[in-house]
Amino acid sequence: MEQKLNEISLQAGREIITAATQEELRQIQVRYLGKKGEITTILRGMGQLAPEQRPLVGSLANRVRDELSEMIDSRTEELKEVLRRQRMAEQRVDVTLPGRPVNIGYRHPLSIIMEQIAEIFLGLGFTIAEGPEIESDYYNFEALNLPQDHPAREMQDSFYIRPDILLRTHTSPVQVRTMEKTAPQAPVRIIAPGKVYRRDDDATHSPMFHQVEGLVIDRNISLSDLKGTLLLFAQQMFGAKQQVRLRPSFFPFTEPSAEVDMSCVMCGGGGCRVCKDSGWIEILGSGMVHPNVLAMSGYDPEEFTGYAFGMGVERIAMLKYGIDDLRQFFTNDFRMLRQFR
Repeated sequence: MEQKLNEISLQAGREIITAATQEELRQIQVRYLGKKGEITTILRGMGQLAPEQRPLVGSLANRVRDELSEMIDSRTEELKEVLRRQRMAEQRVDVTLPGRPVNIGYRHPLSIIMEQIAEIFLGLGFTIAEGPEIESDYYNFEALNLPQDHPAREMQDSFYIRPDILLRTHTSPVQVRTMEKTAPQAPVRIIAPGKVYRRDDDATHSPMFHQVEGLVIDRNISLSDLKGTLLLFAQQMFGAKQQVRLRPSFFPFTEPSAEVDMSCVMCGGGGCRVCKDSGWIEILGSGMVHPNVLAMSGYDPEEFTGYAFGMGVERIAMLKYGIDDLRQFFTNDFRMLRQFR
């Protein structure tokens, strides 16, 4: 029995040392140390030995079993290291290769202009207000002094979802909603940026475009406050030499109303093709909040006055960057958009 154990030790040791894979080691372990393995069979047959032989054979069998287990564990670690090195060699990265360029995103020119407009007015003490893009007829028209039969509704071709629900044609409903929430508290000083929708589509109009409207409500607000605010905006957006002028106009929700012109950004007011030799470019509409609008929103027009203005973000961006076709903002042409990194 002792000779048999010695032979098993030598034979198994050679097989373990020469095993090339972990699967081979597993088979060796099963063959010699498993439940039906050779050493296990010897241990189970010790009852047939003479009593004086059992301690010697048992001790030798246990020693052989422990030695083989240690050799298998050691060889397993060696094979794992070999496999690891093989994988590292196969997956080796050539650090001398040039790196792959990483495409870095950048903001859309309209987002840049929206942020610049917001930054200017936030610096003047305004806050940002938002509202729904799907709006009721009441907030989009009636609360702005535009009843059902008002002819001024023809100025805005609207996308109606139902007779009383539409895609907002301006961000003025945000002004009404804000006044309803704050009345009769004052002052109110907000801008309302966002998307609006009208049935227009040509080089200077789009069915979807962006507006920033402003509203100030307080006691003793005058037209000079409006002009001073818009002059400061024009100078911060287009340069310190810019001037503005107000031309009488008509908007149902303001009285008096004015179109606001800015000295031409191309010629500095001297006259050119862009400004049609007038030296002025129209940039936005404005006026004093109509007393009817104040009253419908909860403010006493005898006590409070205010001004409002609205500008098209695309219009400002076209003047800022010298773009002559509004549709370029929405064609996703990277040749144009990459210029604003």
